Amino acid sequence: MKSISASEVQQRLEAGESLNIIDVREVEEVAGGKIPGAVNIPLALLPIRMQELAKNKPYIIVCHAGGRSAQATMFLENQGFDATNMEGGMLAWAGEIE
Repeated sequence: MKSISASEVQQRLEAGESLNIIDVREVEEVAGGKIPGAVNIPLALLPIRMQELAKNKPYIIVCHAGGRSAQATMFLENQGFDATNMEGGMLAWAGEIE
């Protein structure tokens, strides 16, 4: 499983890079703030909503601490997606939130 640090994601966003970020936390958790531009698809809904994703795009998967995003990353990889887990989740995030 591929992984990326929260600081590297932040640096890439601040450099103007367009990233496909999927936040797999529950809706109530995301209401407290998420990485700008991230799309919320709760982990339990990922099997149903993965048709919204494109297999030719890379995705960075985020959750609260890194556990659910690791599960989601492995699931998406097994389905043929290019997915990378953000280590430490939102607990490690020091950048802007929306």
